[in-house]
Amino acid sequence: MASDRKVLNFDEVSQHNKTKDCWLIISGKVYDVTPFMDDHPGGDEVLLSSTGKDATNDFEDVGHSDTARDMMEKYYIGEIDSSSVPATRTYVAPQQPAYNQDKTPEFIIKILQFLVPILILGLALLVRQYTKKE
Repeated sequence: MASDRKVLNFDEVSQHNKTKDCWLIISGKVYDVTPFMDDHPGGDEVLLSSTGKDATNDFEDVGHSDTARDMMEKYYIGEIDSSSVPATRTYVAPQQPAYNQDKTPEFIIKILQFLVPILILGLALLVRQYTKKE
């Protein structure tokens, strides 16, 4: 592994993002996981979703076993040129509408949705009561 220290550019690595040609960046190292695509327990979609970026967090979040970590050695092809890796994007929450403190219209609608059917039922019972033949 140490004798193969090939330094790869991020743009080059990110082009390998297909089922038949899949490279991943994990902890600054580049792995050609193409032969492992069919055998990966999570399926090939999981691996493909981690291409074109630093997949270290994706890999660590799953909690891979020591056996899985040992298997990585046979897929190692080189190191990533850290200066070519783009800065990670921070999560920007979507804009949400301002909180409506005056919920009067919503409250009135809910009350009407409850009261109108009851009033109709009561009116129908009154009409039946007065129109009933004795």
